[in-house]
Amino acid sequence: MLTLPSSVRILLATGPVDMRKSIDGLMALVRTAWSEDVYSGHLFVFVSRRGDRVKILTFSRGGFVLYYKRLETGRFRLPPVEADAQSVPLDATQLAMLLDGIDVAEVKRQPAWTPPGRTGS
Repeated sequence: MLTLPSSVRILLATGPVDMRKSIDGLMALVRTAWSEDVYSGHLFVFVSRRGDRVKILTFSRGGFVLYYKRLETGRFRLPPVEADAQSVPLDATQLAMLLDGIDVAEVKRQPAWTPPGRTGS
């Protein structure tokens, strides 16, 4: 299970990305297509055209980190996204399920509990 501070956002690219892109190519995509700060420490997730490879880009302690996972069989199951969205936010649980091959769209969550007298946000 991934444990990330709540301040760290996770953004998943909605379209396939050329896995030949290295750190610089992925940085350019984050900056231009998403208008995001690549130095923020957030996680930027990219899936290949065939859906069998994932790259995760983040900035940490003065340098970029690039995680890469290739499935030997099967495909990563992406959550449903709006047609015009460039990226979709995920939480750490959804990212862990995605990387484990769980179909996030099929998972049903219980409503979040809120204390009596408070409205949920």
